Amino acid sequence: MAIVSGTRYSMLVHPELSGTISVNLKDVTVREALETIRELYGYEFKVQGTRIFIQPLTTSSGEPVQIIFPGQYNTNQGPDFSDAKIKIGNATWAGNVELHFKTSDWHKHDHHNDENYRNVILHVVWENDATGENGIPILELREKVSKILLQRYESLMNAAGFIACENSIQHVQEITWESWKDRLLAERLTRKSEVVRNYLEQSNYHWEETFWWLLARNFGLAVNADAFEAIAKSIPLNILVKHKNQIHQLEALLFGQAGLLGENFIEDYPKMLRKEFQFYNKKYNLRSSNGRVFFLRMRPVNFPTIRLAQLAALVQQSAHLFSRIKEAASVEEVRKWFDVTANDYWHYHYRFDEVSSFRKKKLGAAMIDNIVVNTIVPMLFAYGSYHREEKQKRKAINWLEETHAENNTITKGFGHLGVDNKNAFDSQALIELRNEYCSKKRCLDCAVGNAILKG
Repeated sequence: MAIVSGTRYSMLVHPELSGTISVNLKDVTVREALETIRELYGYEFKVQGTRIFIQPLTTSSGEPVQIIFPGQYNTNQGPDFSDAKIKIGNATWAGNVELHFKTSDWHKHDHHNDENYRNVILHVVWENDATGENGIPILELREKVSKILLQRYESLMNAAGFIACENSIQHVQEITWESWKDRLLAERLTRKSEVVRNYLEQSNYHWEETFWWLLARNFGLAVNADAFEAIAKSIPLNILVKHKNQIHQLEALLFGQAGLLGENFIEDYPKMLRKEFQFYNKKYNLRSSNGRVFFLRMRPVNFPTIRLAQLAALVQQSAHLFSRIKEAASVEEVRKWFDVTANDYWHYHYRFDEVSSFRKKKLGAAMIDNIVVNTIVPMLFAYGSYHREEKQKRKAINWLEETHAENNTITKGFGHLGVDNKNAFDSQALIELRNEYCSKKRCLDCAVGNAILKG
């Protein structure tokens, strides 16, 4: 009502309307302010002398419409939304809602002859180009949706570049970003938890075995992830534990299952590994992993030979690793467990029989961060979700906040736009935003997109 305060006008609001809106305008008339509200919020108004009537959402026949519950989006045959609850006039209805561009589409789509559409209580259209022949109330949106909003939305949909809103994102308030990042991270961790659950079902809910599979997959990085997972699945964890005190036996099992011990080697060390593998392969009747590893287009420190050697060193130095992680008080404690170095042979090699200059093949800080973000945190969060232990879920999130920010194409892109990427919490949220919202142009579902559309 403050919009008419101090003027000659009185404002009358329809009893069906409730809520609060606010606008900050300077040097405008009352009519200009009302037109702005109509453009931004869709409220209709009528001026009669000194009286201003603010009117609600109405059907094409003029009956007030209140959406009590919009219903559930229907992905199957039938109306677009089911189980909606809507008040039209003085009556409250429960049923389905159908959406069309034009009212006439109802007959074009032959809905009038389809039993699935018998319980439609509201027909929502952009343009009402026909009468309600079936007696279903029609809600026309064309004159009720803000033109400014439509222009902004069209601009986003037609925008090219890294993200659609890159020219407006700087104006989004920090409080919007903070709450939206929380939501994005929750969505990402929930989805990753589902992936963990799928692996758990495969392992008959053996958490340590599942962790071993996912850890090995992480060591394979993008190029060799599938192969490393297959290798891990082909060597049960209980077999590795039996050999944890003999690094060459661990390497023999891993390299053998990776198909890297089939050559006629020159050096003694790979010859010994091949002999060890032949013995244990027969003893345990190991099934083939069918995992082919690749060396092309990657830095030598990421060669599968180096990553497998580091994985063997980690297995040698740790037991019941996931159980220890669950009990760990800090992520720094966990980092120390992953601070491993491949055995001495690899100080002078990146591949078998190919001597190189001396360099210890230590698992680097960036790789440890990668493991924390992509394996440890999702496992902890999934464990907390499955067992309803909020402590583990909270710990997973805290560890992301204590882990360095990721440096990749997505985080760099947001960085160029001035969006904060302070830690792995931010990084994971931004990756979720780019992959699940920006790339799919889901601006209407995005808190940032909504802030920009509303101005």
